[in-house]
Amino acid sequence: MRRNRREFIGALAASGAVLASTSGARSNPVALDVSALKKEADFACLYHCDFGDPQRFSQMLNNVNNHLTVYDFDPTKIKIVVVAHAAGLKFFLQDLSGTPWEKETIDGDLYKRFTGLSKYGVEGYLCQITYKRLKIDPSKTRTDAFLKFVPSGVATVAELQAKGFGYLKVG
Repeated sequence: MRRNRREFIGALAASGAVLASTSGARSNPVALDVSALKKEADFACLYHCDFGDPQRFSQMLNNVNNHLTVYDFDPTKIKIVVVAHAAGLKFFLQDLSGTPWEKETIDGDLYKRFTGLSKYGVEGYLCQITYKRLKIDPSKTRTDAFLKFVPSGVATVAELQAKGFGYLKVG
């Protein structure tokens, strides 16, 4: 079976995402400079997650998965990012102690589903302003390579839209 260059690059990108998500642990996600963000695929979309409802988060993950199916789960065809701030951050924390959500329990399968989507280039951009305002220790954040800190969630949403990312919000 003959494969074209795009399929080969897509397979390399997907395998790189898997390796990155399983490689050695680091202390915190890296911080992104939002002005340096670029639209690197023909189609790009940001999902805005500022909500803390687990059912809504689950539906967002379903939508992201459905979105990827149209593009054959090929990260060279589409780039999807989830920009999380406010209560949306809680889905990316290792534990909720010392946070406004410490009395809540989140189904661990939600994050496993997000991790599965990361194999296709999906990333999570986490708002540093939310950490500061809610006095959340950034070290509570999961350490997977597909998670990145951004200075501001809403500024990142605007920046990505200006660079050609479509905007979706589940709700």
